[in-house]
Amino acid sequence: MADKARKHPSPDSSEKDQSSFKEFPMLWLKGFFMGSADVVPGVSGGTMALILGIYERLLSAIKSVNGAVLRDLFSLRFAKAVGQIHLLFLVMLFSGIATALAFFTKIVPLQVYIFTHPEIVFGLFFGLILGSIYILLKAIEQRHLSMMVFIVVGIAIGLWVVQLVPTQTPEHPLFVFFCGVVAITAMILPGISGSYLLLIMRKYDFVLSNIGKLGGPETMEGFWALLPFIIGAVVGLALFSRVLSWLLARFHRATLSVLIGFLLGSLLVIWPFQDREYIEQVRDVEVVLADEATVQDLPGIGDDAPALPEYKRVVPASIESSLVDGVQSTQGTVLVETVKRKLISSTPYWPDATNEPNRWIGFTSILMGLLLVAGLERLR
Repeated sequence: MADKARKHPSPDSSEKDQSSFKEFPMLWLKGFFMGSADVVPGVSGGTMALILGIYERLLSAIKSVNGAVLRDLFSLRFAKAVGQIHLLFLVMLFSGIATALAFFTKIVPLQVYIFTHPEIVFGLFFGLILGSIYILLKAIEQRHLSMMVFIVVGIAIGLWVVQLVPTQTPEHPLFVFFCGVVAITAMILPGISGSYLLLIMRKYDFVLSNIGKLGGPETMEGFWALLPFIIGAVVGLALFSRVLSWLLARFHRATLSVLIGFLLGSLLVIWPFQDREYIEQVRDVEVVLADEATVQDLPGIGDDAPALPEYKRVVPASIESSLVDGVQSTQGTVLVETVKRKLISSTPYWPDATNEPNRWIGFTSILMGLLLVAGLERLR
């Protein structure tokens, strides 16, 4: 039976923003955790918003950007438009999200660590998701047997999404726009990872690499590449936030039960111990002097590849003629390929002493994630 809207009122988007500058440190920190979660495929920033107790407040702030605000903006009534938007809350929260995206793409690149230290990264987020399921269960005031039906539906949808196989996709601006709509919709939906959907649509590396270009000599190139994605994200936020807020207002228990199912389904791909299968794609070929120090340490084709999302390798002279672009080395030079590795499937397994020497690292990370949830809940 659906919950009555009066029992779980949705915050009115017409209300004034009640945020104050005193909240900046806490909202920035919460935004940082949300942005950190969004970087990792399989983890949802919406999940983190639920853990931190700002989920419905976030939806309300997004909904405050409505048709009336847009009309005021186009009519150059800027003061009136800004007065209706929960601008201070959004600025403080998204400053933390932006900081996390910059930090985890430039300083501590998570897209690298999920290759080099998967047990630590995925174990931490497995614990976070496991803890968030407990928090969601606490948020449901009246528990009924009917919840199980919605939880099973959520698990089925979650399992279906996380087992989708990545497909080759174009980098046309219209498709990048579509990816922005889909990714941001998933990012604000607890349990479904926008980053994972980007991985499925083969645009995870595209987005992160262009974010990494911002602030450097390739800033404009990265900005123009990301612009369709940003526009798509804005459109997706405006549309889906209203749908989700309506569901939470009128079907609170059922919606939360489905979200719990989403989270349970996503645990399959977040489990730190996986047999992962990758494909390799050559993104660039360059001619390099053979006596350069960096070339001496590079692997060749057929050698063991380093556990990195991107690496360079030397092309043996015997197969240079097979290169599609026809690049050839000359005397004193070699060809070096830049290779991207992309995850296409993963199969979870239970670790033991014979097949997983890092099993205790993974389990310790899960425990740290659970403890982190307990600490984050205090920020609510």
